[in-house]
Amino acid sequence: MDKQQSIIKMFDDISPTYDRLNRVLSFGVDRGWRKRGCESALSLFSGDRATLIDVATGTGDLILFWRKAAVKLRKTIDRVIGVDPSQNMLNIAATKRLNATLINCEASAVPLPDNAADLLSISYGIRNVIEIDKALAEFYRLLKPNGVLLILEFMSRKRQTPLDRIASFYLRRVLPTLGGLISKDPRAYAYLSESIGAFLSAKELGEKLTSIGFEIAQIKEETFGINTRFVARKPL
Repeated sequence: MDKQQSIIKMFDDISPTYDRLNRVLSFGVDRGWRKRGCESALSLFSGDRATLIDVATGTGDLILFWRKAAVKLRKTIDRVIGVDPSQNMLNIAATKRLNATLINCEASAVPLPDNAADLLSISYGIRNVIEIDKALAEFYRLLKPNGVLLILEFMSRKRQTPLDRIASFYLRRVLPTLGGLISKDPRAYAYLSESIGAFLSAKELGEKLTSIGFEIAQIKEETFGINTRFVARKPL
């Protein structure tokens, strides 16, 4: 089994406790990250009606935040497509009232035509994609001109201020321990911590987006830099 397939199997295994752990491990703060992310991206979208693709949708959590943001900003999301390589995650998503089409596939190979979406999001999933350049190019292909991309992620921290050390201690020590206890899968949450340290910095991911052709509208760190929000647009 290659590394990408091992990661997918890990998410299959932790799917039953995934939603609850997101709330517990972030002390509920992740709800604000998702809410502000969707509102920021939707505010940049110039149209009134949109098609959304949510990549690495997992249990479909972010789709619910997109729908709430659309109501708040008086916009309409006509069609929602959630894609994820973990079938167990999608099975849970299917039990929610998402009103979405769910597709089992990897982020780097989405079986949809060019210019299929006005909005495309990936929350806490790009770090788990082995072929990241291929996935980012796929996002660009899937978005219509003037379409908006939202990425929420835990980024590697190259500098180490006192606040960075606090965030690093939580991510490296507290999160794996709590996650392992609740999910009964210490391996999965040890991987989460390790993958953050091995991932790109915000600057490096921003440079990759720009090199593909995206116009960066916003890169914003939140909660001591634990969460980073990227909002970018595919130019006309």
